[in-house]
Amino acid sequence: MAQFEPGHLHIERHALNKDDYSYNLCIDYEVTQDPKEGKGMLFKMHGSIEGKDMQEDFFLPKDQAFDFARHAMGIAHRYGIPKEANIASMHKTYDAMFEDVRAQLEVKSGDPVKPEHLE
Repeated sequence: MAQFEPGHLHIERHALNKDDYSYNLCIDYEVTQDPKEGKGMLFKMHGSIEGKDMQEDFFLPKDQAFDFARHAMGIAHRYGIPKEANIASMHKTYDAMFEDVRAQLEVKSGDPVKPEHLE
């Protein structure tokens, strides 16, 4: 199950048997200013994976904010979600979040990317 509203994504999966996995995660996000990187998006990921609470925040600069799903998956893996799990599989929901991030950061096609972010 996935629910989206601007600034908030909730994804939840219940184990179907003892060999399956479950999670209940929220990602809240807002535009913020980083002293070093400038304007970007602060993501606050919280909830539970396999019944264990987790909470971790991450900041992505404006030109990298669209890579939020990869960062969220990395965090989820560190907290114990199985490698075969894909919390980004709900494309329609992530597409809506992507467009909201784009709108909040006022990103336009052709906006520059910092070369150091490509390394």
